[in-house]
Amino acid sequence: MAEVLAVVAAGPGLGRAVALRFAREGFAVGLIARSPERLSGLVAELTAGGATAVAVAGADVGEEDQLRAAIRELTGELGPVTVLVFNGSAYVEGSGLSISAADLRNALDVGVLAAMVAVQEVAPPMRGVGRGTVILTGSIAADRASTGATAVGVAKAGLRNLALSLHKELAAEGVRVTTVTIDGVLSGPEALDVGAIADRYWALHAAPEPPGAVEVFPG
Repeated sequence: MAEVLAVVAAGPGLGRAVALRFAREGFAVGLIARSPERLSGLVAELTAGGATAVAVAGADVGEEDQLRAAIRELTGELGPVTVLVFNGSAYVEGSGLSISAADLRNALDVGVLAAMVAVQEVAPPMRGVGRGTVILTGSIAADRASTGATAVGVAKAGLRNLALSLHKELAAEGVRVTTVTIDGVLSGPEALDVGAIADRYWALHAAPEPPGAVEVFPG
């Protein structure tokens, strides 16, 4: 049975690049996102290249029950997850004086609580076999406070703290937990190379020695 990659909040940029990169290494790929159209195209691309791919569309990762059900559906079809990549994020413009409590709550639900739920679902089998990799996609917004994007900065800072805690708890059991701080943007004319980021994610999983709890890209 092939090893399994699960990408939570899989999109057409980084999520696609990561899925293709791990598929090249023989991984079966499970994809979770809200958009059926986005996932159907990626599944077709993966299967055309010879990979096994399953998608659960219409799942709101910010809703705990929906996310747990989606992960269980994927593992029911593909088997236990070897590598989890979590890309969840909710962006809203505004400062701490202008955004609503609901805006911040949603950013935390999608960007932090969903990561915790996803790890809770995939960690038990990883602990059982003594190996596995969890990569949480972070952002330099956790370090650079912004009056224009407070919610995402707070969420990414929370995600980093979650990664530090999980790394401390799971490292001795052979499960790698790392958050990658993306120092740049993923879209537009100055976008970072998502293929290079996907290569870095593969390297974090495949490296002989476990990576640290916090990695930075580029860097």
